[in-house]
Amino acid sequence: MRITGAVLEQSGRPRPFAGSRPITVCELELGDPGPTEVLVAIEAAGVCHSDLSVVDGNRPRPLPMLLGHEAAGTVLATGERVWDVRPGQRVVMSFLPRCEQCDACDRQGQLPCSAGTHTNNAGELLHHSGHLSRAGEPIRHHLGVSGFATHAVVDRASVVPVGDDVPPEVAALFGCAVLTGGGAVLNVANPRPGDGLLVIGLGGVGMAAVLTAKAIGVERIIAVDRLPEKLALARTLGATEAYTPEQLSEAQVRVRYVIECAGHPSAFETAYAATAPGGTTITVGLPAPQATVTLNPLSITAEARTVVGSYLGSAVPARDIPRYEQMWRAGLLPVEHLISARIGLGEINEAMDQLADGKAVRQVIVFGARQTDPEGRPATAALAANSGMDKEIS
Repeated sequence: MRITGAVLEQSGRPRPFAGSRPITVCELELGDPGPTEVLVAIEAAGVCHSDLSVVDGNRPRPLPMLLGHEAAGTVLATGERVWDVRPGQRVVMSFLPRCEQCDACDRQGQLPCSAGTHTNNAGELLHHSGHLSRAGEPIRHHLGVSGFATHAVVDRASVVPVGDDVPPEVAALFGCAVLTGGGAVLNVANPRPGDGLLVIGLGGVGMAAVLTAKAIGVERIIAVDRLPEKLALARTLGATEAYTPEQLSEAQVRVRYVIECAGHPSAFETAYAATAPGGTTITVGLPAPQATVTLNPLSITAEARTVVGSYLGSAVPARDIPRYEQMWRAGLLPVEHLISARIGLGEINEAMDQLADGKAVRQVIVFGARQTDPEGRPATAALAANSGMDKEIS
């Protein structure tokens, strides 16, 4: 079938991306789903730093590639070996499929699936298939999803069904921002009453960590970012204190659990410095491969410190997404407040600039009535701000 999607042509083009236009919105051919795969009509897709890191060259991937890894949509068709997902169901895309057969899959989310990691790096789906092409040229899949498109074929292991009452824009954010930020809180920190929790880097993942900490009753939640407007938003989402990195250093704040979500060496060093003796520094950010940090190894031993890497929030999506769905339904996890803008697919290059400038929490591409045409002209007007973001969450 013919679809419309956003294809990254070349990594590392100069900023602003609105001028260099590394991403082309174009028509593509999408093949039929294989035996273990499903065809999904995409309804919403979040724009994340993991997309930006491919655009700016920090995470090299095979190109050309149809981007997008945080998405939700409705199943249209299934392969003959898919029995537990049906056409008409809304599903969340998970960007790390799990084969459930490798040693890593036995670690309950502590390690990413070996098979899923391998095929993600190759730009393939879980069982080494590829269904995208343009004028006969193969187009790679992004992290098993390629959600910046009107439709996607993905492996069954890459989707988790949710209820029809979950709006597509909320469901999409379950697939990365909430799995990663929320998982760092629930699966790794798992704070006890009285424990403080600090989050550095207030993009979609960091804000999701703040929301989740608030949802489970953490009493002291500290938010850290360089931008005052993000600190203000974090307070409305549940943060009890908010600092710039410089203010944090001056205040000499140290707590038991610190989650680093910025993916930058200086942020990791700030996170480590803010971790109290006996505490845990949790890093979910993805810095450039050549990035390094400086730590005092004596402090790890003498202060009984722990440093933990958490990919995708150490999540098992099929286990964790239903939990977040129930928290959202109960009013404890208002994920919609993470949406900083709703955009059309044709605005994707501009969206990458917003993300690179640190101005966005989560921009969400909304399909359907506001979909762009095949030439990439947005059917929406200007970016639409999410209503209600200035309201205190009780």
